[in-house]
Amino acid sequence: MEKESKPVKAAVLCPATRKIMFIIAVIACLTPVVSPPVALLGGIFLAHLNGNPYAAYTPRVTHLLLQISVVGLGFGMNAVAALKAGKEGFLWTVASIVVTLTAGWLAGKGLKIDRKTAYLISAGTAICGGSAIAAISPVIRAEQRQISVALGTVFMLNALALFLFPFIGQQLQLTQQQFGLWCAIAIHDTSSVVGAAAKYGPEALQIATTVKLARALWIIPLALCSSLAFGQRRTRIRIPYFIGLFVLAMLANSYLPFIRSLSAGLVAVAHAGLTLTLFLIGSSLSRDTLRAVGARPMIQGVLLWALISLLSLCAVLQV
Repeated sequence: MEKESKPVKAAVLCPATRKIMFIIAVIACLTPVVSPPVALLGGIFLAHLNGNPYAAYTPRVTHLLLQISVVGLGFGMNAVAALKAGKEGFLWTVASIVVTLTAGWLAGKGLKIDRKTAYLISAGTAICGGSAIAAISPVIRAEQRQISVALGTVFMLNALALFLFPFIGQQLQLTQQQFGLWCAIAIHDTSSVVGAAAKYGPEALQIATTVKLARALWIIPLALCSSLAFGQRRTRIRIPYFIGLFVLAMLANSYLPFIRSLSAGLVAVAHAGLTLTLFLIGSSLSRDTLRAVGARPMIQGVLLWALISLLSLCAVLQV
């Protein structure tokens, strides 16, 4: 009589091996061999293969590394061109924020999503993804589960945008100016905006970074309005001070010749930092994160993203 075969369990790597694999991937992301999209996919792959061994530290490191990388990109930009881009994107930024928040409120009610989760997803879509959610969540006293659902929704759509937007831009033959404006308005997080724009071209990168950082400043008035809307009188608002450092870096590159001579190296380091940032973001998209999101919040996120992407695309095609 034959014995019943027992199911074979999948091999699980020991903690030391998982850490070594993660560190090797981090080092690879700092080399020119790994592009931002590949880094993002690599992070997602490792997260699903054996998890992130440094999950407790990744969010804080990611946040800091993104800010440092953005400041570094400022050393490769011209102040006059950036000011022009910022002026062009101002009205579109205001209009897109109002439309997104309104549509998010309607979608949240229609899908019967709890008020705070729906608001965080709307704020993340309207302004700057994870940064906006991180700034708004303490203002409205959001619970950890509500924050996780909003972050998971935004991060998944960001990952898709990094691949989808450059492809659509090329198919529609958008100019670098058009693409820079489009991705700055329609992509949630600064990391994916910069990654997509850098893939498209240097002019697109300058326009996208400038418009996106100007957009990020709207976190402050939105946080103040949020505290009133949710009945929170005493709140502490996180101001994105790194944007000021970005402006200083841009001014230094534009008007200080000795800084300009170092700009190529500084920008190269910033690009490497951005690639690593996207890897760390990918490594946060674990199975647990995906399961925590749920269908209705994801539907809301997709609807808002589709709306703002189509409206902003129609607008930039007129440029």
